[in-house]
Amino acid sequence: MSTQDMQPATPRRPEILAPAGDTPSFLAALAAGADAVYLGLKHFSARMQAENFGLTELSRLTDLAHAENARVYVAMNTLVKPGENAAAYRLAARLARQVRPDGLIIQDLAMLDLARQAGFEGGLFLSTLANLTHPEALAQAKALGANRVILPRELSIDEIRRMGEACPEGLDLECFIHGALCYCVSGRCYWSSYMGGKSGLRGRCVQPCRRIYRQGGAAAQALFRNAENEERQAARHDGKKTRDGRDGRSSRDVRPFERENRFSRQLRPPARGKEHSGRFFSCLDLSLDVLAKTLLDIPHLVSWKIEGRKKGPHYVYHVVTAYRMLRDNPGDSKARKVAEEILEMALGRPGSRARFLPQKNNVPTTPDGQTSSGLLAGKIRVEPDGRLVLKPHFELLPQDYLRIGVEDERWHATLPVTRRIPKAGSLILRLPKHKTPKAGTPVFLIDRREPELMRLLKSWQARLDALPGRPSKAVDSAPRLPRAVKPRSRADMLLRASLPQGRETRGGRNQLLALWLSPRSAEISRTVAPRVAWWLPPVVWPEEEEALRRMATRLWRDGARHFVCNAPWQRGFFPDALPEDADLLAGPFCNAANAPALGMLAGMGFTGAFVSPELAREDLLALPEQSPLPLGAVLSGFWPVGLSRFGLLGVKANEPFMSPKGEVFWARQYGGNVWIYPGWPLDLTAKRQELTAAGYGFFVHIQENPPAGLPEARRQGLFNWDGALL
Repeated sequence: MSTQDMQPATPRRPEILAPAGDTPSFLAALAAGADAVYLGLKHFSARMQAENFGLTELSRLTDLAHAENARVYVAMNTLVKPGENAAAYRLAARLARQVRPDGLIIQDLAMLDLARQAGFEGGLFLSTLANLTHPEALAQAKALGANRVILPRELSIDEIRRMGEACPEGLDLECFIHGALCYCVSGRCYWSSYMGGKSGLRGRCVQPCRRIYRQGGAAAQALFRNAENEERQAARHDGKKTRDGRDGRSSRDVRPFERENRFSRQLRPPARGKEHSGRFFSCLDLSLDVLAKTLLDIPHLVSWKIEGRKKGPHYVYHVVTAYRMLRDNPGDSKARKVAEEILEMALGRPGSRARFLPQKNNVPTTPDGQTSSGLLAGKIRVEPDGRLVLKPHFELLPQDYLRIGVEDERWHATLPVTRRIPKAGSLILRLPKHKTPKAGTPVFLIDRREPELMRLLKSWQARLDALPGRPSKAVDSAPRLPRAVKPRSRADMLLRASLPQGRETRGGRNQLLALWLSPRSAEISRTVAPRVAWWLPPVVWPEEEEALRRMATRLWRDGARHFVCNAPWQRGFFPDALPEDADLLAGPFCNAANAPALGMLAGMGFTGAFVSPELAREDLLALPEQSPLPLGAVLSGFWPVGLSRFGLLGVKANEPFMSPKGEVFWARQYGGNVWIYPGWPLDLTAKRQELTAAGYGFFVHIQENPPAGLPEARRQGLFNWDGALL
């Protein structure tokens, strides 16, 4: 046998999947040789800040891509609100008839149903926002009809390999290799939504994680003084109560966590030390570059994804070119060097391996460093006459785009370059008076339209212009929605991390004790386990799956029948055929927001569901009359604005920290994850009657003890109730 015969077969090359937020970026992807392009439409896209595409334009672009043997995937990866079922169905039908893309990228379970009803015959790809983070999730996704799963960006190479080896036949995997990182786990970030309705699950994230936060010193002193004042006021208020205890509210209106914890917090002065501030949650970009070759032999991994639908054609062209070079020449040192040089000029943020190398386990944040995108072009000089001058470190070209400072600085601004500026030449920056930066402010090159690339794109544009667009066709059909059921009342759940000390576990009247399932909480006696509602964690990582399965199995064997799954995929931890006494609920982290999604959950065997807390009043009240499952809601408690697998750098856990606007937050470690909470709890207690009248039959109160020194909330925690989920 020859040496050549002994070599293993070369694995099928994964596709290079390029982003496109506009037509020039799409053409740049094709020009660079991308195997596939993903993009969004004007609606139902998780990057609504991108320019995105209309159907007629997209039909021509798809034809052009297919002529180049490239595939096109359309992202319809947002939550679908109760009143949007028909619109999502019609859009999927028009895509199927007019555009005929190769796949849909989806987050909401509803789209698995609506897309097939609409006649879409391409692939259905579950987004990172769908939170498939462990092997069992893959089997559940395959059973629901998904064709591909996009893996989370927090996985290591060993975990990606484990997912590939566990992947069932007929299901493909996709992973990110380059682009922006979010501090919080995809699908488990409500930060932007909680601060004002602009949800990342709806493609509207305003990136509060990129802000500068401060903790300790003067900030801590201010928080402590506020907390002391609030406690004094509360004590005086309590002293004015009538003899029978009435203070204007009935006992039913008082939050359970408030009754227990309001005066249990022992205020303590902040530790001595200086105030520290930084971008504690602002991540560098993911960049696997030379490490990408380790992905080549992983089973079922068919796609390498580049993030960047808000990036320009320069970024797309160069990143695609670099990763094609790395994929096609894994052992070529010259190709590797050239690819690295190309990536340096892609104008993204500084690169990070994130958690890809398990032995390093890097946190991709640099609180005191630069995490904004772009290549540093130089720093501003202020001339004696007041002019702002930049002497660039490299040549600037006409149509280059510059950013002055970083996004959260008051003088932040962007401006184009109108003429060639040689290296170390002088560029006078003309900015509005209210955006006057100080000397030393950094200036970044954030986009480049080099003449060679523009000429290349012009030729591709000519090819595109020669193609006829397919006209839009109206859709006169409507989706079949599941049959609604009557409301079903249950006891309220009081959700805790551990058993209450020295207290009866049966709960009060119409109350059921609920516990987060953990190694500690699962060790309770067999007599107590059946009286508890067990909440599974919102995120399960590959190495956690087996332990969680064992805990759930043991509790089930001990007679526990009340479980709340916080991802649909956790259904696989329980018997396929459930007994009549089983009470298996879909939790609020399942992000259920519409009837078709609830119908999918019902088909999986869930007996009820908590709806997404993100929904606004109108949507919350409309959903029960459409629902095929009994519904519940989060009524009160500290709802996390985000969960992260990345550790904390710079900011201390269990101590309040402040945003630039004075908003208070705190972080806590649970297992391998960081939970970030706002300084004010969600409280819809006053809306209970309205929710009950609409058809909600059960509620949960989250009893999370806040850190000492956290001031009482000065704002109502209504989430999006009085606003809108944008």
